[in-house]
This record gives sequence, structure tokens and C-alpha cells, in this order.
Amino acid sequence: MTFDSIVVFVRKLLDVLLVWMALYYILKNLRKNVKMVLLFKGILIILILKVISDVLDLVTIGYLLDYVIMWGPLALIIIFQPEIRNVLEQLGRSQLLGRHKILTVDEREKVVYEITQALDYLKKARIGALIVIERDNSLTEYIEKSKKLYADLSSELLISIFFPNNPLHDGGVIIQGDKITSAGAVFPTSDNLKISKRLGTRHRAALGISEETDCISIIASEETGRLSLAIGGELHYNLTLDEVKLMLLDELRPKKAILEEEEEEEVVRDENNQRN
Repeated sequence: MTFDSIVVFVRKLLDVLLVWMALYYILKNLRKNVKMVLLFKGILIILILKVISDVLDLVTIGYLLDYVIMWGPLALIIIFQPEIRNVLEQLGRSQLLGRHKILTVDEREKVVYEITQALDYLKKARIGALIVIERDNSLTEYIEKSKKLYADLSSELLISIFFPNNPLHDGGVIIQGDKITSAGAVFPTSDNLKISKRLGTRHRAALGISEETDCISIIASEETGRLSLAIGGELHYNLTLDEVKLMLLDELRPKKAILEEEEEEEVVRDENNQRN
């Protein structure tokens, strides 16, 4: 094998990998965005109709579909400009290292402890709250439009922020690492049709920001006192305080620790298979 052939092989391999990465990112975001799912279904239907028209030699419908396919991309860019902008913004917000990774085990446990202590009080007092924890995707856009605090995280401060008649209690709190960065933050609400109509603005906002970023959104319901978590565009509703605590501890683990744990589990499985 010559050097030129190796270069050609590497170039083709890189080309394929980049395409797969682009497809993976598109499908990952497509799964979380209701509008994009509907758009994908519409494009799929048009392509199927085009194939059928070509096979059956349907001239009129084929002629119309040719125009749709020709001008469709331009129309999609204009119609779905907000969604495209959100995807590009999410790319810009992505970070190689999440802020929570700098926390030690003790610091992470303290963060979870302070949050759950506040949630326990809020749940019993039927006080509504929305707490958003930043991870790999930056929430700077929402921090800039909210009231900046940069205070040490404590259950007392969280409770006081969401206490009724407090000017900041209607918005959400953003946590970076072990600091409360801002309060009164406003997040985009989710358009997911699967959400129960009984759920209010806080739940929809929590789900909406979890669809756009990889943050963890925690909701305390003002009407029922129930606790919920929104992660990756999925709402975990009516959780116990212990369930919230376990999920937070698991989700806030550094990716390096998770990968190491998965590797250890794989080694154990391989050893067990060899013994069997």
C-alpha cells in the first residue's frame, strides 16, 4: 500500500465520519423537536409521492412535485428560520467540558443536598419553583436576560427566591456548578403535544429548555406540590424527593466517571462470558 493510497483512504474515511456525525446530530435534535419531526414526515411524504409519480408516469403530479423539490429548500429556510437558528445557536453554546465536571464528589453531593432540602420545603408549602442546572451547553443567553446573582448555592436562598410575592419567584433559577448564577430567567415553552394540558407554564418551560440544551430542569408544582424533572426533552413527572435526589446524583456525574464505569462493567461482562 502506497502513501498516496493511504491518504486517499483516510480522506474517504474522514468524509464518511463527518457525514455520520452530521446525521447523528440532526437525528438527535429531530427527536426532541416536534416541528422538525412534522417537517421530516412532510419531506418523506413528498419523496414517496415523487417516486410513485415516476413509476406510474403521472405527469401532472410529477410536474408539480418537481417545482416543490426545486424551491422547497428555499421555502423551508424561510419558514423554519427560528428552528434553524436554534440549532446553530445550540452548536455555538456547546462546550467540550461542562461546568459541573469541575465539582468534586463532595461538592456535587452538597449541591444535590441543598437543592433537595429546598424542594422538600417548597413541596410541603406548595410553592412553585423552576430550577435549571447548566451542564455542557451554556445558558449564557438566558442568564444575560435575567437578574444576575452569582451567589453560593443554599437551600435558604432558593426558598427565599421562590417565596410568594418575591419579584423573582415567577421566573427560573439558573445554577452553574455550585453557584446560583441568576434568577427570574425566562425560558422557551415546549410545543410537545404529548404534554398533559393540566400542566402549567413552569412544566412547559422546563421541558422547552431541556429540548434546546442538555440542562437539568427541576419543577415544584404550586397547585399540587409534586416534583418533576425534565432532561433531554423528556418529563419525569410526580417524583418522590428520594427519586429526585438519585436522578440528580446520577445526571451530575462527570462523563469521564460514567465512561470509566461503563468500561469496568464491560470488563466484568467479558470475564463472566469467558468463565461461562
